[in-house]
Amino acid sequence: MATKTVEGHAMQTKHTTTSIVSSRNIKIAFWLVTSLFFLWGFSYGLLDVMNKNFQNHLGITKAVSGLLQAAYFGGYFVIAIPASLVATRFGYKGGIIMGLALYAIGALLIVPASNAQSFSLFLLAFFIIACGLGSLETNANPYITKLGKDEDAAFRINMAQSFNGVGQFLGPIVGGALFLSLSHGDIEQNMANVQMVYVGIAVVVAAVLLLFVISRMPEGAAVTGNDAEEDSDSGSYSALLGYRHFKLGVLAQFLYIAAQVGAGAFFINYSVEHWQGLQDSQAAYFFSIALVAFLLGRVVTTPVMKKVKSNTILAVYSIINAVLMIVLQFVHGLPAVIVLWLSFFFMSISFPTIFALSVVRIPDGYVKKASSLLIMSIVGGAFMPFFMGHVADMWGTGAGYLLLLPCFLYVAWYGLNGSKPIEK
Repeated sequence: MATKTVEGHAMQTKHTTTSIVSSRNIKIAFWLVTSLFFLWGFSYGLLDVMNKNFQNHLGITKAVSGLLQAAYFGGYFVIAIPASLVATRFGYKGGIIMGLALYAIGALLIVPASNAQSFSLFLLAFFIIACGLGSLETNANPYITKLGKDEDAAFRINMAQSFNGVGQFLGPIVGGALFLSLSHGDIEQNMANVQMVYVGIAVVVAAVLLLFVISRMPEGAAVTGNDAEEDSDSGSYSALLGYRHFKLGVLAQFLYIAAQVGAGAFFINYSVEHWQGLQDSQAAYFFSIALVAFLLGRVVTTPVMKKVKSNTILAVYSIINAVLMIVLQFVHGLPAVIVLWLSFFFMSISFPTIFALSVVRIPDGYVKKASSLLIMSIVGGAFMPFFMGHVADMWGTGAGYLLLLPCFLYVAWYGLNGSKPIEK
C-alpha cells in the first residue's frame, strides 16, 4: 500500500514537472513565432516603397510596377501546399525553418538583381522571398491559433499580428529614407542602398533560423492540450471544403488581401496626385504613418475582442472601409491622406480575424491543410495592383481605389453571416 502511494506521488510529481516544462516551452515557442510576424511585416512594408522606387529608377509604368506584387503574392500561392506538406512531415518547426531559409536566399538574390539593374531579376528575388514568407505564414498563423482555447484564437493571432504591424511601420521609413530620399535620382547609389538593406535582412533572418534550429517547439497535444489530437493532418481537402464557414473564409481572405495590397501599392501615387507639391519621399513617410494606424488598429481593437465578438468587429470595420473608398474620390491634400490612414486603421484586424474565424471548429486533422488554403488565398494580392495600375494609368489612382469597394463589402457580409459555423 505504501509502495503504491509512493509510486502515485512520483507519477503526480512527474506529470507536474512535465506540465511546467511544457508551459515554458509553449511560451518560448510563442515569442519565437511572434518574431516571425515582425520579419514578414518588415518585408511587406518595404515592398510598396520598392514599387514606387522601381517606377522612378527603372522607368516602368504603374501597371508594370504592379507585377512586383504579382510576383510577391504569387509566391504565397505556389508555396502554400508544399509548406503544408513539409509541416505535416516535419511539424510546424520544419515548415518555419524552410521558410526562413528561402527568405534569406531571396534577400541575397537582390544583390545580383541590383547589380544588373534588372526588374526581371528583382521579380525573381521577391518571388523567392515570398515563397519563404508564405511558408512562414502557413505555419505560424495556425500555430498561434492552436496555442490555447478556440474562443481566444482571434485574440492571440491579433496580438501576434501587432508585431507584424511594427515591421510594416518600419519598412517604409527605411525605404523612404534610403530609396526615395537619399538616393533620389542616383541609380547607382539607389541600387547600393537596396543591396545594403536586403543583405542586412538576410543576416538577421539567418540568425533567427539558427534560434529555431536549436530551440524545442512543442506540437500536437502539447500545444492544444488535446490528447486525442490528430497531428497527422489526416483530413482531405474535399472534406475540408465541406465546412461552409471555412470555404467562404478562403474567398474572404482572397478579397481582403486584394484590397489591402492594392491600397498599399498605390498609397504613394495617390498621395502625390491628390496633394499638390508633395514629394515621393514625403509620401513614403506618410505611408509609414498609415502603417502606424494599421498597428494601432490591432493594438486598440484586440482587447475589445474580449468583450465584442470578432466577427461583428470585422463586419463594422469593413463597412467603414467601403465608405472610405468612396470618400477618396472627393478629397485632396491632407484630408485625402487622412482618409487613407483611417482605411489602414480599419483594415488592421481583417487578416488575422478572417483566419481565426475560418479555422475555428475545424478538426485538428484538417488544420495544416486549412492553413495552406488560407495562405494560397493571399494570391488575391497578386491581381489587384495590376488592375488598379491599369485604371490609374487611364483615369487616375483615385479611380483605382473603387475596385476595392466590393472586396470590403464581401468581407463585411462574411463577418455578419458567412463566418458562422454550421455543424456537419
